[in-house]
Amino acid sequence: MTNSTITKGFIVSGVMNTLGVLIFTKGFTNNVIPETDPVVMSYFGLLMIMVWGLAFIAVARIFDKVKWLVGVFVLEKLAYVIAYSYWISNHSLLDVYDQDVMAGLFYSVYGLNDFMFMLFFSYVFFKIKSSPETLAR
Repeated sequence: MTNSTITKGFIVSGVMNTLGVLIFTKGFTNNVIPETDPVVMSYFGLLMIMVWGLAFIAVARIFDKVKWLVGVFVLEKLAYVIAYSYWISNHSLLDVYDQDVMAGLFYSVYGLNDFMFMLFFSYVFFKIKSSPETLAR
């Protein structure tokens, strides 16, 4: 994967976090998302997801200089994958869709989205970790 592609990946992940939250919550007016998972997806939690998205965008062009921060991004995504796995094993997506289609779509995609970006950030972390110029620093 080229550095240009990686930069675009960071930007896409940031846009998914920021605009994704705004779209699925209908500008923070959709109560179904935070009511469905008040621990992880509270309005504060959703705002923090957007902040993480801004962090992804902020390092898009300098990712190769912040390998340990990229490692933190892997852990952040892992935490959401675990939270989603727990949630999906104890809840019904159909119940969420019955309340609100956008909330249903949100809960249908967020776990897969975080899993895919966890893999992406892992790839970037190990690519940076093994590159010769990184080892020289």
